[in-house]
Amino acid sequence: MAYAIIFITVVVICIFNNYHQRLRKLEREVEELKQKLEGEGFNQYPAVGKPVPSQPLIPAFSVSESVNTEVSGKKEKDWLIPVFEFLKQNALTITGIFTLVLGIGYFVKYAIDKNWIGETTRVGIGFLAGVVIMGTGHFLRKNYAAFASIITGGGIAVLYFTITIAFREYQLFSQGAAFTVTCSITLLCILLSYYYRSEILNIFSLFGGFLAPLMISSGESNYLFLFTYLTVLNTGMLAIVFLKSWKSAGWISFIFTAIYLASWTAEKTEILSVYFYIITYIIFYLFALQNYFKRNLLLSYDILMLVLINFTSITGLVYIFEKLQYEPVIVFPLVFALVNLYILYRESSERKFGTNYSVFVGITVSLFTAAVALQFKTHLITSVWAIEATLLLFIWKKTNLNIFRICFYVLFPLAIIAQIVTWTEYIEATDLPVIFNPVFLTSIVTVTSAFVNLILLRKLSDFTDEHSNFFENVFTVVSYGVIYVALLLEIVYHISEQPLIITFSTAMLYSLSFIFIILLFRKKLEINKILKAVLLYVFFALIIFNTLISGSGIVTQYLLHKVPFAFYAAYLLYWIPFITILNGILPRSYFLKIKFSHWWVSLAVITAVSGELYNIYILSNADAISEIAPLTKHFSLLYLPIIWAVLASLFLYKGLKSDVAEYNKIGFALIAVMVFKLYAYDVWKMDNVSRIVAFIILGIILLLSSFLFQRLKKIIRNMVERKEENTD
Repeated sequence: MAYAIIFITVVVICIFNNYHQRLRKLEREVEELKQKLEGEGFNQYPAVGKPVPSQPLIPAFSVSESVNTEVSGKKEKDWLIPVFEFLKQNALTITGIFTLVLGIGYFVKYAIDKNWIGETTRVGIGFLAGVVIMGTGHFLRKNYAAFASIITGGGIAVLYFTITIAFREYQLFSQGAAFTVTCSITLLCILLSYYYRSEILNIFSLFGGFLAPLMISSGESNYLFLFTYLTVLNTGMLAIVFLKSWKSAGWISFIFTAIYLASWTAEKTEILSVYFYIITYIIFYLFALQNYFKRNLLLSYDILMLVLINFTSITGLVYIFEKLQYEPVIVFPLVFALVNLYILYRESSERKFGTNYSVFVGITVSLFTAAVALQFKTHLITSVWAIEATLLLFIWKKTNLNIFRICFYVLFPLAIIAQIVTWTEYIEATDLPVIFNPVFLTSIVTVTSAFVNLILLRKLSDFTDEHSNFFENVFTVVSYGVIYVALLLEIVYHISEQPLIITFSTAMLYSLSFIFIILLFRKKLEINKILKAVLLYVFFALIIFNTLISGSGIVTQYLLHKVPFAFYAAYLLYWIPFITILNGILPRSYFLKIKFSHWWVSLAVITAVSGELYNIYILSNADAISEIAPLTKHFSLLYLPIIWAVLASLFLYKGLKSDVAEYNKIGFALIAVMVFKLYAYDVWKMDNVSRIVAFIILGIILLLSSFLFQRLKKIIRNMVERKEENTD
């Protein structure tokens, strides 16, 4: 078996060398032909009919212009294109090196199973294979840079796995020796990437460097040693970034470092980790400002790194202080805010009010806001995510870069989920103070964030397609929903010990008032017509339920001496928004153009008027709960038909005056229902006196209604005829 493998390897090398020589020969021939054509002046003159360009075909494109193009976001390139191009061009190479590493691994495993080689020999083979692969990459580096980088990276991967197996499986090295060898491999890889000027090789080195602690871990959590090593590695990364501008190095380092720090904080919360959080903040803050220091600009991913490093650091540091009960927790957001404020001061003193200024304004204000929120003992994650979502939306608005739009769409739902989890604390909480409690203060932060988001979102100019409009509408509904639920839960919590009808009625009154305020300021809030129509539907539905459930329930509880009469008077306050909407908002609304909308409004009016007159009748005549049943029967038989007859007349009048046929239909329908109820049911339940009174009053009302209907109809006909005569 071994001889066969050696034979195949030799054949492959020979074939590769043969094709390599042919390719080199072909490249030389192409180069000679190119020089010959240029020497003869081939294509020196343009074809007939084609104008000679007066300017170079490739226009000059300065760094500042490219930056402005990126910052404006109008021609932002898809960052995935280079990745796909790289994979497309190097897919076979990556697959090949991966297959080769697996092949070597399987060969070594087979040799182990056959007891051909011992443990030390196995490790030696692994080292030799890694060195041979790296040597091959070194040999090919001049003519095949990308190919050589991937080959070298594969060799480094073999070395890493060899050290891991030697330490974990065979215990050939102590942990210190294994770590030293691993660090040496990482250092060698970094030096090679710098020497070869290969960003791909640098990525390999960083992955190996950050995975090395896991490879040689013995299960003991020596975080001091681990983060000392990570700090050295991140410092080297920072040097590489400033020397070569390889941004991928910084992002890989940030992701790994954030994961390690979060694991440390969750597993073993101790004050020592605070120092490494601060060191990490400084390193990655400098990484984010690399372009700012060199060219006085911030690119999209620089801004994103500034946002992430500020808020991830705050989250970890404040969590540690709260867990260990140290004070004050606001020291970190304040210090970070002052750092950003210093750069903001530099920008303003130099009269630079562009993207950089806007970014540092947003970060500084957000950090100060987070400090205030945390000082009032709000929930950390919910507050930070809500503020960070607003910051991302603000930066999106200022830069118009898609990356911040995507991040906002991801983070805002997470903030809402965190807020919902926070609200669940109302269930088991006892004796929370009014307003100044952690749950409601957190809600205030989220509500303020949502309200600011609504203002910012209105001013965005790129909502032109259906996809964007959909997200805008969903976001608007969710934001108003968060504001509504936050205030509702706080109110309900503090009155939950009252009778259920009080809680329900208060919630209904609050809901009606909330919708009324949104509709009242609909123009300033720029509520679109569809959302306004939905709110009106909900408002009138709540009017119906409020009248049927709250009104009768309060009357019953009052007669049981469980609710004061003042509460019923407070309950009637819903008529203020109801009448205002009917007279001020509804007549000019798109809502009335929707099918059956007039019927929905009329049903709410009929229910509210009938219900409140019934409540007043019961309160005026009943002294005990036992008197409600006969009074209800009497009201239904005698007064309800009269009320409906009056309302029907008003609907007919409204229909004729406004020339809306729907009101006429509603009026006649209500008369039909009233007459059917009267003759099919009521007349058989009345006594003689009531029957006489009811028939006389209803007759008079119907005759007056008919007279007014005919009179008004005649007046309208005369007005139309006069208008036609004047036109002629």
